[in-house]
Amino acid sequence: MKHFVYLLISYHKKKLITYVGYTTNIKKRLKLHNTSKGAKFTKGKYWKILYKKSYNTKKEAMINEYKLKKDKVRRNIFKNTYKLKNNI
Repeated sequence: MKHFVYLLISYHKKKLITYVGYTTNIKKRLKLHNTSKGAKFTKGKYWKILYKKSYNTKKEAMINEYKLKKDKVRRNIFKNTYKLKNNI
């Protein structure tokens, strides 16, 4: 079974925000976030997948999820790239 780390982005209150998570089913998890049944922070916002990466083990995925959550510089690079592509 594949395990995924993902980065979501949303435009909320005139600014871009990101969320990092872990799952085994990306489509189902995104649907839960967008229907306000995901994590509390994601409720009431429309999310798009900005980045995803698969791992062979849950342990690998969770280690890398933690690293991405703490890496504000890398998340800002993703955010700025998104801004440029979407003229925000």
